[in-house]
Amino acid sequence: MNEGKDGDKTRDFAVATNRRALHDYFVEQTVECGLVLTGTEVKSLRQGKAQLADSYAIVDQGQAWLHHLHISPYEQGNRANHEPMRVRKLLLHKREIERMWAATRQKGYALIPLRLYFTRGKAKVALGVCKGKKLHDKRATIAARDADREVRRELRGREKA
Repeated sequence: MNEGKDGDKTRDFAVATNRRALHDYFVEQTVECGLVLTGTEVKSLRQGKAQLADSYAIVDQGQAWLHHLHISPYEQGNRANHEPMRVRKLLLHKREIERMWAATRQKGYALIPLRLYFTRGKAKVALGVCKGKKLHDKRATIAARDADREVRRELRGREKA
């Protein structure tokens, strides 16, 4: 439990993360967005039944929309259960939507959801303005991560001796 702005206890926990996005894209900037959800979607999210793989956001006619976010149907739901792959509206200020739209107009940039989580009881999405990595960029990232791991292993070995 974390303490919020007013000292109240809040529950912040991640429902889903998009680890593949960090492998395939350079994240230029991030913004926190709200989601328009139905009741059964919220209940399903609280059970951790969501997948961000292959999801993306677009800006269309001044509105931001999240596509291909899979939220499994609520198990105790009735015939009014939600559609798992429906398009969901993102809640952003107009200025933020315009900034996101302008960023995606550049070649190679996309809006990719990085993390789906709850903050103060509200479902939020961390949306990143991302640029696609080329194959050599991915190899360089892996090589840098391996080199960093070797350095930490070597330092840890010296501390023990």
